[in-house]
Amino acid sequence: MAAAQQTYTGSELDALFPSPSFPPNVLAPSRYPGTSPETVATLTHVLKDNHTRYHIFFNKQGFHNHITHRALALYAMGANGSLIEQFYKKDGSLQRPPVEPPEAITEENFFEHLGDENFYTAYRSFFGKAFRERGLSATLEEYIFSKKYNFIEGRDASAQPVMLARFLGGVFHGLIHVGYGAEMGIPGMVVEGLALTSMHGYDFLPSHLFEPSGTTAVEEATTRLASLFLNTKTSTAPSQIEQPTKNHAFSILAKIKQDSKFAPKEIKKYFKNFGGLMSDHGDTIWRYAEQWTIDPSQPGEIERKMEECIWTCTVVYGIGGWNKDRGFTADFFYMHLVTSSLFLPSVLPYLSQKSQVILLRAYFAWTLGWWITFGFPDLDIPGFLSANSHLSSETKVPNPFLDIVQSAIVHPNDHMSKIQRAFAHFSAIYGARPKGYGKDTGLEGAEALDGSLFFLVAKLTDEYMDGGTFSLAGFP
Repeated sequence: MAAAQQTYTGSELDALFPSPSFPPNVLAPSRYPGTSPETVATLTHVLKDNHTRYHIFFNKQGFHNHITHRALALYAMGANGSLIEQFYKKDGSLQRPPVEPPEAITEENFFEHLGDENFYTAYRSFFGKAFRERGLSATLEEYIFSKKYNFIEGRDASAQPVMLARFLGGVFHGLIHVGYGAEMGIPGMVVEGLALTSMHGYDFLPSHLFEPSGTTAVEEATTRLASLFLNTKTSTAPSQIEQPTKNHAFSILAKIKQDSKFAPKEIKKYFKNFGGLMSDHGDTIWRYAEQWTIDPSQPGEIERKMEECIWTCTVVYGIGGWNKDRGFTADFFYMHLVTSSLFLPSVLPYLSQKSQVILLRAYFAWTLGWWITFGFPDLDIPGFLSANSHLSSETKVPNPFLDIVQSAIVHPNDHMSKIQRAFAHFSAIYGARPKGYGKDTGLEGAEALDGSLFFLVAKLTDEYMDGGTFSLAGFP
């Protein structure tokens, strides 16, 4: 029985947690001014100290350690080192130490201990070695997007490894954690995120996702170079990205809302039970996700579909969280739709074309599942805009988003900096979208949406969270 290495030299920690690098492409979040050598030193200390001292779950119920998420969001938003250190001490008080694993994880026993938190640090060591040998792209392709690490012939469905499902499991936390690593060039975040992925449980995933695409290696490489926007400056002007009217994500939202399988009386038993919903109706949800056509042979398609995911997450959280009787409720679980979508621009460039399509479709399916399982609220776009559009015109400061960002940086809730950073970034790249973005999609009122939506929802979140916290009640 091999022992799992749990100690690190200074040079090993330096390699895992270097100073953050620039974002991988123009659609990934940019950094705010305010950083300094002291800030970077504090940040890297926090990342290294957390790595050696704490488990990825702060309790036995599998609640995630968010130390690194808050620290990196604060850094990206220009917070000073003393504030990063202050919140680290606060968040660290909730944590527990890592568990000494019974044995090391190897290729031979990789599947045996998935979902067992006692093996977190063992998986972390395994992925540390994999990352050093392969780099980010090959590691993701092998351990998240290959058939081998998702489906094994002869196993019962519930015993399948489904690493992609685990990557999106725990309300997208594997994607979020790895996303920080991809965005900021921090290998330790990737390693921790993949180990966290291995701790999540089974969820339904269709096996046909991983069947061969029929393209040759040369065709795949050529198409990937042509389709990726990692090394291409992509215009974000509205006139440059025409929105097709067929198979838009909004069209799928409209269709699934009319499905009698998801009528209130039918989904009541799945309230707050994502796993149960996907177990019983995952095939149906995936059929809807597969109606959302992604054609990577079309120029700008990956970028366009990524944007549709971002709009969808904002609509579900912001407009799904509002109704005319109670106003706006900032839902804890829908909030994670927004914060996770921020990392799509950073992760997608590292994937092959086939894996880009798989990730986008799986992410969309998971978004539909979370929308349904937390109450499937109506999306009253006309009512929402009628009640809240005045927020844009009533601002009395030159840039109201800066006030929102400043408030989020110092907010005691560790998710506020993350969600408001996301909305600020979405406003920066999509805020110029005119009315008509969602026209002819079949989603009632979508033609009236424009890029001001991101500010409106950020403002409502700011007001709701003034002295409060995200709601766990859902929308029964």
